[in-house]
Amino acid sequence: MAARPLVTVQTPGADSSKQIALPAVFLAPIRSDIVHHVHRDMNKNKRQPYAVKQGFLQAGHNTAAESWGTGRAVARIPRVPGGGTSRAGQGAFGNMCRGGRMFNPTKTWRKWHRKINVNQRRYAVCSALAASALPSLVMARGHRISQVAECPLVVDNSVEGTDKTSKALKILAQLGASEDVDKSKASRQIRCGVGKMRNRRFVQRRGPLIVYNEDKGLSKAFRGLAGVELCNVSRLNLLQLAPGGHLGRFVIFTEDAFKKLDSLYGGANGALSTEKKGYRVPRAMMTNSDLPRVINSDEVQAKVRPTKVSATAATLKRIKKNPLKNLGTLYKLNPYAKKVKFEGRMASAKKGGKKAKVKRTTAQRQAGKKFFKAMSE
Repeated sequence: MAARPLVTVQTPGADSSKQIALPAVFLAPIRSDIVHHVHRDMNKNKRQPYAVKQGFLQAGHNTAAESWGTGRAVARIPRVPGGGTSRAGQGAFGNMCRGGRMFNPTKTWRKWHRKINVNQRRYAVCSALAASALPSLVMARGHRISQVAECPLVVDNSVEGTDKTSKALKILAQLGASEDVDKSKASRQIRCGVGKMRNRRFVQRRGPLIVYNEDKGLSKAFRGLAGVELCNVSRLNLLQLAPGGHLGRFVIFTEDAFKKLDSLYGGANGALSTEKKGYRVPRAMMTNSDLPRVINSDEVQAKVRPTKVSATAATLKRIKKNPLKNLGTLYKLNPYAKKVKFEGRMASAKKGGKKAKVKRTTAQRQAGKKFFKAMSE
């Protein structure tokens, strides 16, 4: 982002030539671990306490069951009194019994909400804003921005005066953002599991987030579009900037909202924020995170001591070779072994050598033919 310090202000339906400076918050470090941690805790702060029925007749205790004791060759679990029904004699109260209480019943005084450090929450918002300016992260999150001119997308202030949904659709189409809205609309489907019976019947992918400075009818025009969310720049929320704790939300800024980010989170070169007392944009611990390049640089290598070789290193140890399998080692230990092997080869060659072929005489050849003829008859 530092290589592109200017952003073009898009004017729907007209040529865009106006450019504004990129706020310093878009150069903040992208820390997915902090974003995930803060999002997990923030998501817990909207839960409502729940518990099983408490009191005298609590769930699973609405019976006068008693144990039969020992001597009946049955377990000592409390059993339902009475007779004549299948319920009589059944086990009760225990968490292993049908109709019994649950183990460790839920309580309303469970720790439902979480406190979050202000600095951590601000750091997470800055990281989420910086990630929203990288097209690779936005596309990796699933947003369709192939027709969008630039990321981050900044539009003219005239958009804040939009008061009709038909106009809003036309503006999104001119900006190239309608493809993401269509994707969100097509993704609406019925939820799996029992959640569809608990006032959360449908699930749907998130579309673009529109950040404005002043609402002049903007919220009424865009709120009916599938997946589109709106947020005032002074009340940026991590739950909207990084839904599910995943970085890379497709954000559309109005011009005034984009300019106000410097006063909210601090400007370039460590300038303090005018809205948050003593706050500035987070800075990375390392300006150059390419460790191999840092280590191999001439400045570092000039100060580095040469590599020490240990006296017990494996590279200095002599490899032990078996003289019974390695002839070189055998000859070093016993030079006479070479002469013994040579003499052994010569002796075996003489013993198993080829014998001279003896030619048969004429009488022997005739005797053989005579014998062969007699056998054939």
